[in-house]
Amino acid sequence: MSYTSDEIRAALENNELCVYYQPMYVTMTGMLKSAEALVRWIKPNGTLVPPNDFIPKAEETDLIIDIDWFVTETVCRTLEKQNFMPQFPISVNFSRQHIRENNFIEKLTAIVDKYELPHPLIEIEITESAMVGNEEQLYDWIVSIRNAGFTVAIDDFGSGLSSLQFVKDIPADVLKIDKSLLSHNCEDEKERIVLESIFTFAHRLKMKTVAEGVETKEQLAFLRSCDCYKIQGYLFARPMPEADYLRLCQSHFSTETIEDILQIQSQTSAVNLLLEAILYRYPLIIFTNLTRNTYYAMTYKNFTSTNCPSTGIFDELIDHGAASMHPDDSEIFAATFSRSNLLELHRKGERMIRLTTRQLGDDGIYRRVETVDCFVNSRYSNDVIAITLCENLPD
Repeated sequence: MSYTSDEIRAALENNELCVYYQPMYVTMTGMLKSAEALVRWIKPNGTLVPPNDFIPKAEETDLIIDIDWFVTETVCRTLEKQNFMPQFPISVNFSRQHIRENNFIEKLTAIVDKYELPHPLIEIEITESAMVGNEEQLYDWIVSIRNAGFTVAIDDFGSGLSSLQFVKDIPADVLKIDKSLLSHNCEDEKERIVLESIFTFAHRLKMKTVAEGVETKEQLAFLRSCDCYKIQGYLFARPMPEADYLRLCQSHFSTETIEDILQIQSQTSAVNLLLEAILYRYPLIIFTNLTRNTYYAMTYKNFTSTNCPSTGIFDELIDHGAASMHPDDSEIFAATFSRSNLLELHRKGERMIRLTTRQLGDDGIYRRVETVDCFVNSRYSNDVIAITLCENLPD
């Protein structure tokens, strides 16, 4: 059934709209971590109107703006009631129409500050479909939200026109995976490959992940193996009225036990921890296919020089590197790490090559850098693969 704008506005003015809360849990521990605020329409006779029967109509007009602000105010009142119990962050959905509000940040900040709430307790959710078009204006809007201390989540990722280019460019904090990507219960191989890829790139982009619509133990088990941060769905909890949510927060806090994360983590999360440690030690890592003369660089922010091209032809990379070396080190660097020399060393059975040089940093100062090349085998081909680890050395 579809309702008119006048009927929906009357429901808002007559206090027939209310907010339910669906908890989100840490995937690995099952601990309550946050919740999403969901608007509900309950008529005086107790009839529950499905959101799909009125939200699309509200989004056709400015009425959705009033509903979003109503939800925001309600969420703040709920969080205020938790002053003497654990306060878990709550995410609020905002329509793209708010981009046109010139005073959006001022209004959002004023509402939250009125209840003396820390800004990180409010997370702004923006649906993936709402992000198509006006990308530059949307980017500025999201930056202003984050600069005000609020977090931003991309909601329903994978439900429609998913764009990796968009995710790369938008400075969001959280990526929420739409339940449609779990439609085959994580038992279909293609589905698993797609999900694994999403979690991998989200982790590399430093985005936290949430899987929506988790309903089975099989889905939970797979999401744990992917190092998904949080889950939301009927397996743990359905959307609930405020009173039930407050009781859940209180009981969760009183019974919560913290497990040893090293005992329950997945292999993927362990690999991610290992990668963080390696990147701390080696801020520049280069993967090279010597057979095909290609490379890919995984650059970390604290390397002495950050102008290394991220991918391309390996021979050109060595020329680029030699040009950035001290004149006394340039020739030996080029000779040691030339593709022909590396292939010959690999043929002779060498496993590792190490060289210390002086490299020109972004600040115009030469600093000592150790470059280590390790030959590795690929399970997928007989190509000669080398991994280069570059480390800043103390002066």
